[in-house]
Amino acid sequence: MNTGGLRRRVHHEDVGGRRNERLEFGAGADGLDEPLLGQDRYETACASYVDDDSDHDWREKKSREEQAWTQNLSRLIALWAQWFTNAVVGGGAWVGSTLFQLLPLRRQANDSQTVEEIYLSPIQAERLEDLQQRLSVPFDGSRAEHQDALRALWHSAFPGRTLPGLVSEQWKEMGWQGTDPSTDFRGGGFISLQNLLFFSQKFPDSFQRLLHKQEGKRATWEYPFAVAGLNISFMLIQMLDLKSAKPTSMSGITFLKILAEDEMAFDMLYCVAFEMLDAHWLAMRASYMEFNAVLKATRMQLEREMMLEDVCCVQDLPAFNLLSPSKT
Repeated sequence: MNTGGLRRRVHHEDVGGRRNERLEFGAGADGLDEPLLGQDRYETACASYVDDDSDHDWREKKSREEQAWTQNLSRLIALWAQWFTNAVVGGGAWVGSTLFQLLPLRRQANDSQTVEEIYLSPIQAERLEDLQQRLSVPFDGSRAEHQDALRALWHSAFPGRTLPGLVSEQWKEMGWQGTDPSTDFRGGGFISLQNLLFFSQKFPDSFQRLLHKQEGKRATWEYPFAVAGLNISFMLIQMLDLKSAKPTSMSGITFLKILAEDEMAFDMLYCVAFEMLDAHWLAMRASYMEFNAVLKATRMQLEREMMLEDVCCVQDLPAFNLLSPSKT
């Protein structure tokens, strides 16, 4: 637990003495383009921390994927058999009520993987479309809805404290780069604010613990909480291949199964990823400039946990237990 000593919470202008420089998200208008913090100088350390026995893990992963391929093929055969029975023999009513979209699953070439096909159920297709629409909404500080969400985030983070305004030095206490959070949201979009707000309301104890760095032996230069949250949103969008019309990564395909069980699966996965990031931060004894290595380690572990056979929802992930139980 934290002993109560003061820790320096770094803003970007503190790094390297460049006090007038600001690092922002990529300039693309369609969302997050690149991570925000640090320099990716610790890739080797990250890989060794997460994947100590890469050959063994590779064999296990290949075995799991071969099983998944067999299961998908069996499901495809079953679907065709059911179609023939109902459409040809039973008059075709089944076709209209259970129409599926064909989704190509293109595995990564460096894993010696092939092309598979699975089907999106109507609910998966609908929820994926809704999520992708959320991703396309930029943060707009002039919109009342976005201003209200920002105020709600402040009150969740600092209950009982008055917010002087949407531009204030006090925002830095939450881990924003400057006095105006909207400049950080410019690349992240509205969904990155929704993710933070969801975390603060669904798991308030975890949110407060991570915001105030209450556990573990912390670094002198800690990661800024809010900006780290934007990076997690970026990481999940990339990992799940959500900017593509149809996800093609293994994690993206698995996420579609989870999304069918819970329409808020992306926000729930965000909460797990934030807890996981902080756990890696402490285990790696990382400091500010190592943030990207920690983020990469987080992504690798999350991808591995999502590939476990018994994972059907976010709550099935082993790392879900890191979250403090939500208040009722």
